[in-house]
Amino acid sequence: MKEKIKKIFISIFFVSIALTMAMYWYDQYVYYFTDEYSFDEYLNEPIECLEGSNVAVINIHGEIVTYLSEPTSSEESDLAPSDSVSSEYVITQIDEIEKDDNIKALILDIDSVGGSPVASEEIMNAIKKMVKPTIAVIRESADSGAYLIASGTDKIYASEMSDIGSIGVSMSYLDYSQMNKQEGITYQQLSSGKFKDSGDPDKELTAEEKELFMRDIKIMHEAFVKRVSENRGLDIEKVQKLADGSTMLGQAAKENGLIDEIGDLYSAEEWIKNELKIEPQICVY
Repeated sequence: MKEKIKKIFISIFFVSIALTMAMYWYDQYVYYFTDEYSFDEYLNEPIECLEGSNVAVINIHGEIVTYLSEPTSSEESDLAPSDSVSSEYVITQIDEIEKDDNIKALILDIDSVGGSPVASEEIMNAIKKMVKPTIAVIRESADSGAYLIASGTDKIYASEMSDIGSIGVSMSYLDYSQMNKQEGITYQQLSSGKFKDSGDPDKELTAEEKELFMRDIKIMHEAFVKRVSENRGLDIEKVQKLADGSTMLGQAAKENGLIDEIGDLYSAEEWIKNELKIEPQICVY
């Protein structure tokens, strides 16, 4: 009888532990994946680095935007879009890193084909203002705005197989006007000015509208070329020749002055070790 009671007691004990653990993980799920955990809390969640960390890493992954939108439904709420990074967030972290006396250098882990010209420039400017050494490590790609960001660092590493460059500007879009006509759909223009709805994919682009867009594209393109020229110490004529919107792999990028060395995160750590005379201890922001 005593043995039977003992087995029942042990069973109850383990069931209690299982229920306690289940409740704990349920609470974690509710907190992190429902409205109880706000998007702002996620963006402003403090970074916890191990004691002795002296090198910060910020990921520039996916589309570069000025800010991240809060999910509008539970189906969208993966906390933050995993394929986007905002200048708002990155600049906040850069400011914190610059103030932290324990952090001696910043590494940007870049894997992006670009995004917003404004967001990219904002991040580039914040990097250039830093007193601490900055190193870019290009993973799969650093194209367009992502390359603009990389160009603002003190040192750039990339793999031989990394895709680099795409110095250019695009406003291309799909024009559905002909398809609409075939389906009997008529575009009714109701705007306060003839250029107000320029670029609407349901209407044909006029010659005047195209001229306006190309004017802005040219301005942004020249600014892009100028910044890369200044950041990399390259003749502006050379950058202009490279700035046809194409990309190149790592070795060609090195030969053309777009990167400094073929390497990876370990190469960046070795550079920090030799230049700053410290043993790098990474903290990912």
